[in-house]
Formats: sequence, structure tokens, C-alpha cells
Amino acid sequence: MATIYVDAGEVVVVDLIDGTSSTHLDATNGKIAWGTGAGTAAKADTTLFTEASEARVAVVASQPAGDTNRWVATITADGAKTITNAGLFNSASGATLIVKGDFTGIVLALGDKIEFTISLQQT
Repeated sequence: MATIYVDAGEVVVVDLIDGTSSTHLDATNGKIAWGTGAGTAAKADTTLFTEASEARVAVVASQPAGDTNRWVATITADGAKTITNAGLFNSASGATLIVKGDFTGIVLALGDKIEFTISLQQT
């Protein structure tokens, strides 16, 4: 299991810092999605492993510490499936993956929910 601050995500954050981008990872633009495919998250990843059919979900964004940003979202299953990975994106479509995590599959039935919390700490 791995949680990775992916290469493309690093570029987005640098662009936010230097003003090249004005698309913030806030409640308007930050989205979390989940996937059903197998694999181990890697720095070069740009997508989830088989992104599931549910729409990317808006986040609640916060800054719990001076060096940490946090995004929280709950996704509801639109049918039976096994969720194996999730990620933070900078928009609902045509987005860049920022952070990706994989985990042991979680079996869901229609209407089941998972709340994801993704934190990024600048160390």
C-alpha cells in the first residue's frame, strides 16, 4: 500500500506557488475520486487504477497546521464494487492527479460510502 504525491501534482503545486496557475485546490476545484483496479501507486501515475463510475466529489478543504493542507470527501457507491485506490484531482474533468493512494480492496454494495481524508504536508 502506498500514498504518493505524484510528479504531476508537484508541478501543479509549484505553479500555484509561482502564480503560473490560478486553479486552487479548494472546495470549488478540489475533487476526490476512487478506483477499482489493481496496482501500486507510483510517482509517475497520472490516473487512478480504473476510475469508478461515480462522479468526482467536491472536497472540504482545510489547513490543520501551517505546513499541511487537508481535503475530505465522501463518495457513495452507485452499485456493488470493490474500491482499491483513491486520489485528489484539481477539477472534475480534464484534471491533474495530485495525490494517489492504493489500499486493500473495500467491498461495497449500492449506497455504501467511504470518507477519504487526503493530507499533504510540506516537509
